[in-house]
Amino acid sequence: MSTYFSTLSDALKTAGIFRPCLLLDRDRLDGNIALVKRRLDPGLAVRLVDKSLACLPLLAHIGKALRHERFMTFHPPISKAVLKAFPDADLLYGKPMPIGAARAALVKGDADWSRVCWLIDSEERLAEYGALADELGIGLRIAFEIDVGLHRGGFADPAALSKALSALPVRLHCEGVMAYEAHAPLIPGLFGGPAKALAEASAQAAAFVACLGADQRRILNIGGSKTALLHRGGAANEVSMGSAFVLPSDFDTPGLDGFQPAAFIATPILKVVEPMLPGPPAVTRLLQALGRFPRKGCYLYGGKWMAEPVFPQGMKTNGLLGLSSNQQFMGLPADATARPGDYAFLRPTQSEAVLQQFGSIAVFSGGKVIDRWPALPMA
Repeated sequence: MSTYFSTLSDALKTAGIFRPCLLLDRDRLDGNIALVKRRLDPGLAVRLVDKSLACLPLLAHIGKALRHERFMTFHPPISKAVLKAFPDADLLYGKPMPIGAARAALVKGDADWSRVCWLIDSEERLAEYGALADELGIGLRIAFEIDVGLHRGGFADPAALSKALSALPVRLHCEGVMAYEAHAPLIPGLFGGPAKALAEASAQAAAFVACLGADQRRILNIGGSKTALLHRGGAANEVSMGSAFVLPSDFDTPGLDGFQPAAFIATPILKVVEPMLPGPPAVTRLLQALGRFPRKGCYLYGGKWMAEPVFPQGMKTNGLLGLSSNQQFMGLPADATARPGDYAFLRPTQSEAVLQQFGSIAVFSGGKVIDRWPALPMA
């Protein structure tokens, strides 16, 4: 582990990067892509989740390897960027957009929104989108959000979907359904465990699909990064994946066994100190004796990221001094050899938002930083 991070540190120094950055290990990324291609059920395609990989060159790199341009999108500014960057891209919204947001995008017309499939989660929203299509005099592609056990919204049962289909406004064309079963890996054995939950979700999805007409089944979407590679057979024809390709720590699940973390926050260590708390020195000594406060520590350039420390080994946050987005204190083991100017590395807990926090992504491959990929803005 230390050899790996030493190599990353040398690469950053050679590249002249001496501030916090997001470092992407392209070699590990390619290894994760290869695992997806090897393990994915042959009857399924992958729809890339743009919010989790919010960097156009990153999306292009993965899309080229998978030989398709399907995206699940969540935020109109990112949707617009993806539409412009990928002329053949097909986009499916992964959450229902407020009707005002949909109207604003369609009226502005600064991208080819005909390649977007909007998500409908209720009869009320179906009516709203039907009225919007009439107002603008255009046809809209839609997919229905269906509830297969997560209970986060969407149509609750096949009967409710059938009712909505029977009232489908004339300017709306149903392309299919979107199901999400992120709850499955969390179901305890007492209630059947993940395998049973996944099977039940797949069976529920099939019951919804049975309500669709032959021309309404182009998009039969299920799954996310934690479950996509566990699906075998079933009614779905595609799964959504994003975070799995860079494996933030929240995605250390059995469904992604063998994948490697490919994204890290790297930041210089500003100071290495024998830390003292404000107030009487005796308080610090007592807390150190009790193991509540470290005898050695450091201050980082920046901080307060959605990330967990991974190097130097044994580096930890400390609740007594708290977090700081300017100079974050980190406790170190007493025998740590870190020095000012060394790099600390943290592993993001998630990729969405985190990849966008540094402006660009330093791309590491073959022992050196080979490129800088601009991240999409947070707006």
